[in-house]
Amino acid sequence: MNFRVFILAISVISVGLVELIVGGILPTIAADLGVSIGQAGQLITVFALVYAISGPVLYTLTANIERKKLLLLTMGLFVLGNVITYLSPSFLFVMIARVITAMSTALIIVLCLTIAAKIVQPQHRARAIGLIYMGISSALVFGVPIGIQISAVFGWRMLFLFIGLLGLLSMLLIAFTLGRIEVEQVQSLKSQLKALRNKKMLTAHLTMLFLLAGHYTIYAYFTPFLETELGLNTQWVSICYFIFGIAAVGGGAFGGSLADKFGSKVSIILVVASFAVILFVLPFSTASFPLFLVVMVIWAALSWSLAPPLQNYIVETDSETSGIHQSFNNSALQIGISLGSLVGGVVNEATSSMQTTAHAGSLLVIFSLAFAVWSLRSPVRKTIQNQ
Repeated sequence: MNFRVFILAISVISVGLVELIVGGILPTIAADLGVSIGQAGQLITVFALVYAISGPVLYTLTANIERKKLLLLTMGLFVLGNVITYLSPSFLFVMIARVITAMSTALIIVLCLTIAAKIVQPQHRARAIGLIYMGISSALVFGVPIGIQISAVFGWRMLFLFIGLLGLLSMLLIAFTLGRIEVEQVQSLKSQLKALRNKKMLTAHLTMLFLLAGHYTIYAYFTPFLETELGLNTQWVSICYFIFGIAAVGGGAFGGSLADKFGSKVSIILVVASFAVILFVLPFSTASFPLFLVVMVIWAALSWSLAPPLQNYIVETDSETSGIHQSFNNSALQIGISLGSLVGGVVNEATSSMQTTAHAGSLLVIFSLAFAVWSLRSPVRKTIQNQ
């Protein structure tokens, strides 16, 4: 494997940490900035929403800029955003920094994916892309629990300074190892948006959006959930995040195997329906910690199980526009995170009940199931040109 792909993967780990880590230290940030847990949760909402919108827009607007230069500039902006977070005197400044890091993260990830595909031989392309995605997975599995520990010892601000330094290291490695990367053909936003006229694909994206919304209704507030419902300390919260991350990554493999065995359509229905049920029963499992761990592992695995069959379904339905729709599906995922963290914050503020919050998440997943059925029952419509 080309060693430069590993350097790109390091870059993805650093940017992946910024989005995922906030949920793990939400109570600490809220207490330090003098805001409620629900208000602090909007740091996740805003990040995901800005990420979803800015990704395709920035990638299109920067289509004529040489890729290495663009990656370095964007990494610099990412580092700046983390420094602002570290120095922020108020919640408003942290929110501004989240907008900066969200925009840069969205562009960095798509650049790393496209550059990785360009700098390897065609026969190694899938492995290179997989390695970039492993960087994101690593941020989930190891970043959140480690980040919680760093925050507990040195404070939450030091964590963002560390991420900024990791981003700076990535910049230096990229500058000295990566050669010039020529620009590629990028379709206009107008052409890309035409793909959403296909209702079969649009409802597939809404399936992902509402499943992630349901998931993040409770996952965005997982730390306060563990502290209030189970009375866990920082050490055990970190352990739960670590177990959750491993199960989530394993869930991706499970979703792929399920699709291979039963087909994408059956797998989508099974995963979404099961996810609605597991979120509904989650708050009832806290009476017993061992039982909760079992339910949590199932929840974690299912949270990543939809992506493989749904992505395969997109390719099967219309291979000619699958690239565009996979991009939209990633944006739908981020909008789902934004919506879920918003709903979770509002419900938690209104009821102060994690049980009600989890059930609100289950209701959102039922919407996901309805859109999945709608998509599967809709007739196939091919390519942008034929729409």
